[in-house]
Amino acid sequence: MSDWLAELHRRDRLLSFTGWLHVTLAAVFVVASSIDGRTVLGIDPWVKPLKFALSIAVYVWTLAWLLDYVRPQARRAARAISIGTALAMTIETVCIASQSLRGVPSHFNVTTSFDGMVFSLMGNMIAVNTVLAGLLFWLFLRHATGLPRPQLWGIRLGLAFLLLGSVEGGLMIGRGAHTVGARDGGAGLPLLNWSTQAGDLRPAHALALHGLQAIVLAGWLVARLGRPASVAGQTALVFSFAALYLLAFALLLSQALAGRPLIAT
Repeated sequence: MSDWLAELHRRDRLLSFTGWLHVTLAAVFVVASSIDGRTVLGIDPWVKPLKFALSIAVYVWTLAWLLDYVRPQARRAARAISIGTALAMTIETVCIASQSLRGVPSHFNVTTSFDGMVFSLMGNMIAVNTVLAGLLFWLFLRHATGLPRPQLWGIRLGLAFLLLGSVEGGLMIGRGAHTVGARDGGAGLPLLNWSTQAGDLRPAHALALHGLQAIVLAGWLVARLGRPASVAGQTALVFSFAALYLLAFALLLSQALAGRPLIAT
């Protein structure tokens, strides 16, 4: 693990630091949760920033690892992705945490002009991050090097799922809510708080976003194990895994849009 963390720092110091910052913030949010007795929409106000901090830490560390594979002639673009992502994700976390500190919702909250401004800023940061992710996807289509074909396609498909998750996030913004068939809030799964009474768009969103890790890892494992024996067979296996992943996403999304919870209580 220490060797992996050292390599991560070598690959991209800024994103490595950003990840550690969010791990530290996650610990702070756990402490805040233990001493704050308030609720927002029926849940602990520090659950959301905690989830986002941990998810963002995993995300930026994944990008830090992947950016090292970009060809030298595209390093300027890779550096722009690194800086832009670090700024966008940190601002996003600050916005969510500040609203939790105020005891109000962060997402879809336009109750006051200030709340609307914060939500708008969050949306803009996600838009920036999506554009940067799209740029990284293009770089891996054109400028990645030194990778076995199944691993390279695992990265490309993982980034495609990240973009798909961003599009599905836009669906939530367009609806002004993540719950289908009920108002946001109410009974939900422990910690995740996905609705147990109505449809919820967040499970599909989370699955798509973390396809970046799942499919990248699948491509790496297939290339490392060397099974099937042919490169074409290995690549086909990665595509098959991605197809099953896409099916799972489609099922979760259709279930949510039909107003059915992932797990009913």
